[in-house]
Amino acid sequence: ISINQNRETIRVAQGDEDLQAMKAGAMLRKVKSRSWKKQRHFRLQEDGQTIWYKSRWAGTGHSTFSVADVDVVREGHQSEILLSIADEFPADLCFTLVFCGRRSNLDLVAESASEAQVWIRGVRKLIQNTKSMNDKERLDQWIWDWFQKADKNKDGRMNFKEVRTLLKMMNVDMNEEYALRLFTVRLPSSSTSGCLENEEFVQFYKMLTEREDVWRVFQDYSRDGQILTLAELEDFLKQEQQEGERSLEHAQELIDRYEPSENAKKHGAMSIDGFQMYLVSPEGAILDPQLLALHQDMSQPLSHYFICSSHNTYLMDDQLRGQSSQEAYIQALKRGCRCVEVDCWDGPNGEPVVYHGHTFTSKILFRDVITTLAEYAFKVSEFPVILSLENHCSMEQQRVMAQLLDTILGDTLLRAPLDRLVPQELPSPQDLKGKVLLKAKKIGGVEESETLTDEVTDEVSDEDEADPKSLSAEALRLNDKKSKFSRELSDLVVYCKSVHFHSFEYSRQHSKCYEMSSFSESKARKLAKDTGAEFVRHNSRQLSRVYPSGMRTDSSNYNPQELWNVGCQIVALNFQTAGPEMDLNDGLFSQNGCCGYVLKPDFMRNDDSFDPERPQDRNVCFASFICNVISGQQLPKVNHKEGSIVDPLVRVEIYGVFQDQAKQETSYIDNNGFNPLWNETLNFIVHVPELALVRFVVEDYDKSSRNDFMGQFTVPFTCIQPGYRHIHLLSKDGTAIPLSSLFVNIKISELTTEV
Repeated sequence: ISINQNRETIRVAQGDEDLQAMKAGAMLRKVKSRSWKKQRHFRLQEDGQTIWYKSRWAGTGHSTFSVADVDVVREGHQSEILLSIADEFPADLCFTLVFCGRRSNLDLVAESASEAQVWIRGVRKLIQNTKSMNDKERLDQWIWDWFQKADKNKDGRMNFKEVRTLLKMMNVDMNEEYALRLFTVRLPSSSTSGCLENEEFVQFYKMLTEREDVWRVFQDYSRDGQILTLAELEDFLKQEQQEGERSLEHAQELIDRYEPSENAKKHGAMSIDGFQMYLVSPEGAILDPQLLALHQDMSQPLSHYFICSSHNTYLMDDQLRGQSSQEAYIQALKRGCRCVEVDCWDGPNGEPVVYHGHTFTSKILFRDVITTLAEYAFKVSEFPVILSLENHCSMEQQRVMAQLLDTILGDTLLRAPLDRLVPQELPSPQDLKGKVLLKAKKIGGVEESETLTDEVTDEVSDEDEADPKSLSAEALRLNDKKSKFSRELSDLVVYCKSVHFHSFEYSRQHSKCYEMSSFSESKARKLAKDTGAEFVRHNSRQLSRVYPSGMRTDSSNYNPQELWNVGCQIVALNFQTAGPEMDLNDGLFSQNGCCGYVLKPDFMRNDDSFDPERPQDRNVCFASFICNVISGQQLPKVNHKEGSIVDPLVRVEIYGVFQDQAKQETSYIDNNGFNPLWNETLNFIVHVPELALVRFVVEDYDKSSRNDFMGQFTVPFTCIQPGYRHIHLLSKDGTAIPLSSLFVNIKISELTTEV
């Protein structure tokens, strides 16, 4: 590791005209609305990773963001805000920085087209550089960032006072005498300034980050304490990582891939550095990288999959006054969402609008929503998107909707059954690749569509019908009326016809495979508790959609696990609201290529009478899950406690059938977020591993109030790799926290009877 390498990277960057211009700075307009457009001075910092900006009247006050947090740069009027000022500023002056996670976009206007291009090209280069970094380069960058932060007087050296500041920034509460001893050890004998320079700082950092926990594991298998031979590494993979026949072949692959010493490689051995690099790599992570890729059978009926689904997708915030935005659809689709919702109402000038009816949420055009869907539907996943239509429009505007769907979506819109055959079972995601399926009311069935009249009278919408308690007085009055549905819109509904749910017995005798019902969370939860086995059987043949209660005006979410337990496929959540519920959703759909479809367990796809309330009736083994929480690395500070050092604890939570719901936690460690050591073991019994999710949470302990969230990671139980593993933590928004992890030892075994 060498800070000089980072300086060399920066020197090379200085040869790039765009990046040089960004370092010189420019006045750009920051735009928040049509009326809020203010000039700010933007400048790329010397580290080549941070962009700084401030108002000309802000004095010393300023804001910054890291290029690593920027997902993509969009040119022109590619946001609603920039579109709203298109008459004032031409497209060639405008661009948008789209951030990872739920952070709002940054809309900017340059003084000239050439200046806009400098920033567009420059930020794109920096994003590409960041994404192309390997693990070592990221670590180098991280060390350089800390050096820059601690070097307050920017003289390229650090005195002891700056080192003490650095330790606090890094979440380390170290005895001053010990810190001074470490500092002094690394001072060169020739130093007259009493300061650490480049390489001394690197050595100081390496002393801070020495991993005794990893060293102990290494020593357990290394005969000479210096290297792991090929046979010793193979033994480690067999005994600890529970790898089978492949252990020898894999051991050689790991040496080739992670061992930095050419001499050790030549002798077929692994040093402690290579061993640690393996353990912090994706191969050493808790989530099996082979299961991250698309690997499941995608040729089964749609009803056999859990489908990543969003509720009120258009909203960026709450259900009463929140902003409606096309950006919300983009963000949901980028997260693998395969079922989006559109609430349609009559708008001015014959144009249907999308918003949360009878509230103060803002309105967007139906046309713009469908245009966004056409552009982004298949960028992350090629499997079908279900467009859940809540239709409150007049006949005239329904016809406009049908025309817009037809013209904008073109061939991606499914208009007829595959092969023109009446379906006996739903087609598969594989069959429907690249298709948009409309979910709405339909006049008659697929078989009868050629012989029906042009309109029908029926209820207003699925959600209004199913959850009348959540409606306003005006909505209830409207719901008492009957609304007509146009033939043009009806004909676009093929495999997702919305129908009223009567009973499981009625559905078994009368319902078609392409008919589906929507349930409020309370109704679905009651059915799951009272008639769980029947719900599972129903969901093996037909689709079910569950949505949050209308009382959740703050856009909060319910626990989706309860509905996955009975096989409900479309469990719709408010994607805009971070929290444990979205962590579970992200965890479940992190597997199988993040394609938005996860194959249900086989006992939920056939006629077996699986009852989630009585999983012990299954003639299968339970699982013993033992998690030794060893240590943490570079845990994040809590935002509103910048001056303090955290007291971290780890909680392991199991989500699954009722008998599997459990949580246990470690003790807390005083004043150490940098390298806390717990070495505590937590034990669980898991009755239905195929449905279980495991959530690892790190919190800052507070004896006088609720603990503060620091990071989490959620993984399907069946995707866990046993052995010594690192858990790379995510923020509340679901974005990675650089270099922040837990080190654990996982043991999983089968139990024939419950212990």
